Amino acid sequence: MLHQALHRFGQKLVRRPTLKEPVAKDDPRRSLNTLDLVARVVGRTVGIGVYILAGEVARNQAGPSIVICFLVAGLSSVLAGLCYAEVSARVPHSDSTYLYSFVTIGELWAFITGWTLILSHVGDKAIVARACILAFDNLRGNKISQTLRESISPHVPRVLTEYVDIFVVGLVFLLIEFRNLRYVWSFPVTKMATLVKLLVLSFVIISGFIKGDLHNWKLTEEDYAMAGLNDTSSLGPLGSGGFVPFGFEGILRGTATCFYAFTGFSSIFEKVEEAQNPQHSIPMGIVISLFICFLVYFGVSAALTLTVPYYKLRHGSTLPQALLHIGWAPAYYFLAFAFLCIVSARLLGFMFPIRRVLHRMGQDGLLFPVLERIRSRPFILIMTTVILSIITAIMAVFFGLTDLLDLRSVGSLIPHSLVATSILILRYQPEAKEGENESEVLEENGHIVERLTLQGLLFPGSPTPTPLSGRVVRVCSALLALLLILLCLVLAQWPVLLSGDPVWISVVVVLLVLITGLTGVIWRQPQSSSPLYFKVPALPLLPLLSIFMNVCLMVQMTAATWALFAVWMLIGFAIYFAYGIQYSLVSNST
Repeated sequence: MLHQALHRFGQKLVRRPTLKEPVAKDDPRRSLNTLDLVARVVGRTVGIGVYILAGEVARNQAGPSIVICFLVAGLSSVLAGLCYAEVSARVPHSDSTYLYSFVTIGELWAFITGWTLILSHVGDKAIVARACILAFDNLRGNKISQTLRESISPHVPRVLTEYVDIFVVGLVFLLIEFRNLRYVWSFPVTKMATLVKLLVLSFVIISGFIKGDLHNWKLTEEDYAMAGLNDTSSLGPLGSGGFVPFGFEGILRGTATCFYAFTGFSSIFEKVEEAQNPQHSIPMGIVISLFICFLVYFGVSAALTLTVPYYKLRHGSTLPQALLHIGWAPAYYFLAFAFLCIVSARLLGFMFPIRRVLHRMGQDGLLFPVLERIRSRPFILIMTTVILSIITAIMAVFFGLTDLLDLRSVGSLIPHSLVATSILILRYQPEAKEGENESEVLEENGHIVERLTLQGLLFPGSPTPTPLSGRVVRVCSALLALLLILLCLVLAQWPVLLSGDPVWISVVVVLLVLITGLTGVIWRQPQSSSPLYFKVPALPLLPLLSIFMNVCLMVQMTAATWALFAVWMLIGFAIYFAYGIQYSLVSNST
């Protein structure tokens, strides 16, 4: 009885929905080419991150080696993007990671993905709030916050005097959301805005290379003392100087923060059903757009650290301040105004991604049914906007910029890892006939008795996947995910490993042997031969490498980030196991 109850409970956690037919290839809605998709991704990705991220990371995390941080973060995004491309080939529907997880690996993982996306989007809005404050302050000589605090400090509590600017901008966000509930960007406007953005950033890069000094990548203690005139309290930390002032640990920490700069690439999958030739434009759009974004981030961070010594970058330093440092005051105000426009553009329809996920989860029964009507009932839409804006303001007040950046990155890294895991599993599952679900496949093959032997594990007798080989891959994938997490946690203690501690080294060796063995077992299993317009190459290595890099970045996040994430997930699990698991539409249809 207990075994059957646990089996039924486990089956509920991995239930998967049946989707309607995708948009036909000759449908008139398929009007977007590769250039349109690239413009969308670059426009969503390059913006606020480049405005505030470069100075924040270079100041006390990586120094000039921030260019390496962007390279590693970009590589991790490319690996995740390739996995997303295959998932979009298997599920040719325009939607978010939530739908992809639901269709490929089941209900519980879809809820985790959707609930995480909601938090990450709210965190993203809080980051925009801080960026908007910095943009306003740049135009007014960083005096807005100071003036507000001095004028109202005798009349309100201290917390409001410290963060009144965030509350003011939060109110502006709320009003803008109400004015733009039905605002839609057209693709010509998107391409034009992206082009202007790239031209402005190109000006910054060229200016930095013209006025920059290569010596700023080779700074020493003497330069530090001279810059502070024997009083270095106004400067940031020096570290060890040179190109990598904060060591390998600084590069890892900086890479984890820099990953935020690439989180916008998944927006391409919202337009899968509108792409003219998705088998070509989706993978090419991902690779081209991420390459463009990397070049922009590399150029901007290099120009910034060549122009301004990293220890002179203050907390909250933004990109235009590099031009002020070299004496180009007119260019400073021009760039500050341009970035104010960029930040303002991000406000238009900023709640739409959150509302889309809430609507979908409410429609699937995983969240309360009132959210299903968020698009058709203005009152529900307004109340949801108010609640989410209050949560955003609270997060912006009580969490630092680095914590918010980390939170947004975690909200992307977890879905990326789930998508990579789904690719690892699905490629080795037996093919289902049209209209046939997974349970029917198992029943159809139930008369075939399969025994798991060591020889069958390494030398399967069937050239096509079987239910047994599929289960083997599922178990091995779960074990690999656990071992990779343990390996990353151990590698995070790399100073102890470098000291030659035999215990820690033995643990690493054992983990590597187990990971290699399980990877070999998966590699020996037969793969599905079903035709797809794109497949991830080098399976199973590439998805495993993507998971490994994602976990390595996640273990670098701050304790405050994980504390907030843990509280949010506890609330989510309470909702799911008390409501969603019982009222899911998938359960009602089975």
